Amino acid sequence: MDRLDFLTQLGGVARTGQLLAAGYSRTDISRLATIARHPRRGVFILPECQPEFEAAIRHNARVSCASAAGHYGLWLREAPKQPHLACNHGHGGGFIRHRTVRFDGHPSLPLAGIEDVVLHAMTCLAPPASTAIATSAMRLHGVPLELLKAQLTADRSGRALKALHQLDLRAESIVEVDAQHLFRSNGIGYEAQVYLPGIGRVDFLIEGYLIVEVDGFAFHSSRESLRRDLGRNNASTLSGFAVLRYMPEHIWFEPERVLEAPRKGVAGKERSPNLNPGPGP
Repeated sequence: MDRLDFLTQLGGVARTGQLLAAGYSRTDISRLATIARHPRRGVFILPECQPEFEAAIRHNARVSCASAAGHYGLWLREAPKQPHLACNHGHGGGFIRHRTVRFDGHPSLPLAGIEDVVLHAMTCLAPPASTAIATSAMRLHGVPLELLKAQLTADRSGRALKALHQLDLRAESIVEVDAQHLFRSNGIGYEAQVYLPGIGRVDFLIEGYLIVEVDGFAFHSSRESLRRDLGRNNASTLSGFAVLRYMPEHIWFEPERVLEAPRKGVAGKERSPNLNPGPGP
């Protein structure tokens, strides 16, 4: 493989030792200086290299936690302002340090193993950011929940363990994780991903009669999806259910608006004990 292609495969950054171990001669490596930055001895960086990968090589570390989420396809709303790096040394600065490395890293990129990425997120980030990363790691990569719980045994892991015990793996997107957290932290009980006869599966069911749907970015991207959802809404109404629909920005930027309607609906139901909610799930 061409040395440039190999460097690209490594994320656009490598040390001389990696290139030598791959069989490239020192002459091959010296020629990289014409196409790659050589900020210090033994380090080669391509222009398109991600800044977190460069930081990892500079600090003899691996990218982890929120900085690694996107590389594994894990759910994360906002990229961190500083790189999160996993390393077992205490040298260097300008990054968020994660000292405990338990698992093998990515085979080619300077990334921590996905298990470490999740564990670092659980002890570093607050919910729902941490739980979104953990939920997606389990759903998309099959990371076992019990493995994570077994690794978080230190005294300072209480918050992370509590968050793991509250995980609801029925969430199918980051928006649903955030909606779960919003309802749970505000005392609104819910059932998630409920199948209702004649209607289909709904995102949330509150108090047995209030349907809450969180529509993704592709919502109503075609006439077929519009027709399908109109049919579901009509079937829900005819069956005695109330339906509330929200976009992701409602969950993220207008949480009080999202909470107001379920609170009013539940309160109205309590004041009207004779209200017929229609058939249950």
